[in-house]
Amino acid sequence: MGLPHGGAGYSVSMAVNPIQVQKFLKGIDYPATKDEVVKAAQSQGADDNVLDTLRNLPRDNFNSPNDISEAMGQQSG
Repeated sequence: MGLPHGGAGYSVSMAVNPIQVQKFLKGIDYPATKDEVVKAAQSQGADDNVLDTLRNLPRDNFNSPNDISEAMGQQSG
């Protein structure tokens, strides 16, 4: 009955912890574009939820890990 937890819905309402995201961004060189951030996270094994969160950030360029955390805060509003 219904979809299993984490089914095929396309909702990115599942909150992603910025600290969790940062572990997937180790070794990235800043400044970085959104595409570079997504590729780095993907190569570190980030799941679809994390990748979707990064793809949907309201900024396209980041100068530090803190910029990414701030953008994630702006996103969940």
